[in-house]
Amino acid sequence: MTEKRTHFAPVIVWFRFDLRLHDHAGIRAALESGRPILPLYIWDENPATRPLGAASKWWLNRSLEALNQDLQKHGSRLILERGNARIILTSMAKEYGIKTIYCSQTFDPKNEHNDWEMADELAAAGIKLYRLNNTLLVPPGTLYTQGGKPFRVFTPFYKSLLASGACYIDTLPDLPAKPWPQPTKWPKSLKISALGFQPALTPSGRDWSSNFDRFKPGEAGARSALKHFLKNSLQTYESDRDRPDLDVTSHLSPHLRFGEISPQRILHEIAQATQTDHRLTTGAAKFHAELAWREFSYGLLAQQPRLHVANFRRDFDHFEWRHDDAQFRAWCRGETGYELVDAGMRELWQTGYMHNRVRMVAASFLVKHLLIDWRRGEQWFWDCLLDADPANNPASWQWVAGCGADAAPYFRVFNPITQAAKFDPKGLYRSRYIQGYTHSPTDAGHTKKQAELFESTDTFLKYPQPVVDHVFARDRALQAYKNRMADEEYE
Repeated sequence: MTEKRTHFAPVIVWFRFDLRLHDHAGIRAALESGRPILPLYIWDENPATRPLGAASKWWLNRSLEALNQDLQKHGSRLILERGNARIILTSMAKEYGIKTIYCSQTFDPKNEHNDWEMADELAAAGIKLYRLNNTLLVPPGTLYTQGGKPFRVFTPFYKSLLASGACYIDTLPDLPAKPWPQPTKWPKSLKISALGFQPALTPSGRDWSSNFDRFKPGEAGARSALKHFLKNSLQTYESDRDRPDLDVTSHLSPHLRFGEISPQRILHEIAQATQTDHRLTTGAAKFHAELAWREFSYGLLAQQPRLHVANFRRDFDHFEWRHDDAQFRAWCRGETGYELVDAGMRELWQTGYMHNRVRMVAASFLVKHLLIDWRRGEQWFWDCLLDADPANNPASWQWVAGCGADAAPYFRVFNPITQAAKFDPKGLYRSRYIQGYTHSPTDAGHTKKQAELFESTDTFLKYPQPVVDHVFARDRALQAYKNRMADEEYE
């Protein structure tokens, strides 16, 4: 009787940040086992890693709904639990005779350590936890410099990644069309609404997430976004990717963040598209590099598990940041008086997204114009971005601040005025998010127009004066960074 129960015992596919059915090593292994499958998601209210921000919870809520709908098409369903993963997995395994659990690696060092301990505990109880890569092209610890050390500079890392062949995907297996093997008894499940992911309300009572609808969470939404990108944007991606007034970005970042699409799938589809249309080759090469930055960032996270709070370059630990809550609040609200920065911050608050070029300008403004600690800005992005990623977000902030690996040189201070003129020449992006904005094509016009907006009697059209003069702020930042270098030499 025991032998029969073991043979028909279900296997668990434990979903984490891998909310898809295709290109999923755990699902493939579970199907090949021929055993009943229990698809499980656990919401851990006390995670080993950084808690999700508000915007990410909004996305997770809808992504779980989409995943459950996709499972139902295969005669299955998503089981939802809330609590400690170790306790829940051990309890389910005992109740249903489970000996095998498949899950994805998150490549967050704190989670990885927790997983190793969990795997040992489960193994002691006769349960095998298979941790598989469903997230990256090349896991951290795979590629090294010629000196045998982890990469800290992007360009040689990218060359090594290309040489590894990981960026070239010929074929991908598909899911069988037949229904999945079902257990004789389904465990009880929470409803998604019981997980508490309802959108936050503003002080006025308005649904903060009401304008997040430019995205469609879920695997189907990810596939649709990729298809649109290949058809409409890849050809001009290399030349126009920095233009926030043009819709040429892939919008795949939140889908990648929640594992609704694999980087292998993206590269496979790009390869097929370029074989059909060689005009896409240049754009494809540039997009490969953007995907590689994500891989590079996870390598940095592996080297510095506290990447969101600890300077990668420890010589920045004594940098003298300014503490100015009023200016930080103005930056968060998009009320700095610099149009491109303000448009980006308002886009972030309204849509849960910000164009990548504008992210760099806005981050540079906070860190260098205002000399406010990069960690405050990183935390705001973490809470507001739908694609807030534990590696990309802090790695990019540290790059701008100059304290990260392969960081921007200290003397690079983005000029928000010239950046606006170069990348939003007709003011289309700014007019989208700044009410009452009318474009002036010159820097002189920029100053005059800001004064006109500020003096408007209509409170909705009133535009703030600059919180700091650009020339003054640039000189102050350069001096602060030079002082840090001098202090380093003295020490």
